[in-house]
Amino acid sequence: MSAKIHPVMDVIIIGAGLSGIGAAVHLQQNCPGKSYLILEARSALGGTWDLFRYPGIRSDSDMHTLGYRFKPWKAAKAIADGPSILSYVQETADEHGITPHIRFGHQLIAADWSDSESRWALTVGTESGEQIFHCTMLLMCSGYYNYGDAYTPEFDGRDTFKGPVIHPQHWPQNLDYHNKKVVIIGSGATAMTLAPSMAEEAAHVTVLQRSPTYVVSRPDRDVIANTLRKFLPESWAYAITRWKNVRLSQYVYKRSRTRPEKLKKMLLDMVRKELGPDYDVEKHFTPHYNPWDQRLCLVPNADLFKSIKSGKTEMVTDHIERFTDKGILLKSGQELEADIIVTATGLTLEVLGGARFSKNAEPLEFADTWAYKGLMFSGVPNMVFTFGYINASWTLRADLIAEFFCRLINEMDRTGSKSCTPVLRDSDNGMPPRPFIDDFSAGYMQRMMHRFPKQGDRAPWLNPQNYAGDRKLLRRDSLDDGVLQFR
Repeated sequence: MSAKIHPVMDVIIIGAGLSGIGAAVHLQQNCPGKSYLILEARSALGGTWDLFRYPGIRSDSDMHTLGYRFKPWKAAKAIADGPSILSYVQETADEHGITPHIRFGHQLIAADWSDSESRWALTVGTESGEQIFHCTMLLMCSGYYNYGDAYTPEFDGRDTFKGPVIHPQHWPQNLDYHNKKVVIIGSGATAMTLAPSMAEEAAHVTVLQRSPTYVVSRPDRDVIANTLRKFLPESWAYAITRWKNVRLSQYVYKRSRTRPEKLKKMLLDMVRKELGPDYDVEKHFTPHYNPWDQRLCLVPNADLFKSIKSGKTEMVTDHIERFTDKGILLKSGQELEADIIVTATGLTLEVLGGARFSKNAEPLEFADTWAYKGLMFSGVPNMVFTFGYINASWTLRADLIAEFFCRLINEMDRTGSKSCTPVLRDSDNGMPPRPFIDDFSAGYMQRMMHRFPKQGDRAPWLNPQNYAGDRKLLRRDSLDDGVLQFR
């Protein structure tokens, strides 16, 4: 049976998560009249915030910057739980009439650009078989990690453990951990979120980490934001709070680059104040790297520290020898007894949702390309991909990329162009390559950076991961830069 072929759309967006829904709103506002669809592999919108269902799931960024620029976050809690964030995304889609444009259960399998037709042909998997969609412009909002496969290292003796071994990405419904002993393997945001939440019902929770992470406590309510809303219009209060939080996060990140030892001391002093002088902060909360070489872990209202002080949660810093029938044997010889083991060991990254891409039927290898402003690939026409910040809220950059995408469409209309492709200038040849995400040592990034495009040492072949720099790069710089080739 031949695949069903759909009419050509002006724009197709891949992914109906936080980025995809936001991009659709920008498209409707800035490019009115353009036809578009959103293809979503899953059966519901929301992306990450619909996928993850583990106890305590929440943001690790404040919602005044993780929220959309155009839609104020109105809840009192700025560090929000997963269901609240999902409701925010769903509400955005409903308010702007986005949902009818979404095709659920549509998984992008392959995409081929045709120079002769100046459009993309998308092979999409559905329950009824493969279908073909065509579009002039393609916007990838599929995130950067694999929704099907989480990262779990090989553990010697795993099959000997009698209880369940669970990855947070695949949390089972109705898991009973009441009065159970739980060991959580991991030192990232997921582990720090799970521990205090599970400890409320579990008999005891142990967080087992090979090496510590910087953990900082912050109130889940923004007093300034909630006060401003009492006296100012909602949009004004939101804009001021967003500006305040962006500037604060940029200041902290800059300090981590210029005076890392001073910031390190401040962060560790805060932990000591929470846990008291007798707690071994050096062992359990002092990483071997500088602040923001990996993400800081945010814990709202010191919930993790309170759980540790109550005795419900324990931090153990050691290496795993092997699993046993009763739990985990450590290199030190200590055995951690467990009824349930949670492997909060990270994500598996993938490029553009794992789909195959080609140009004129010739396979594209994105690792061989250069990243134009961190959102297009050299030599690849009419496609933009959304990759947010690893040192700030994802949506800050997703909003900027959506705005840029709309600028690009409008410029193509103005010039009567059918394609737009970033092409290296003669002066760019011989640029020293750098990883797409540089100066960030997190394992989940390092494992897959070789699959992403390279960045260079000069504009516009940069992915600065800097909001102030991106505002200039993506909002104010001319599109006629000698690199974008309009045809």
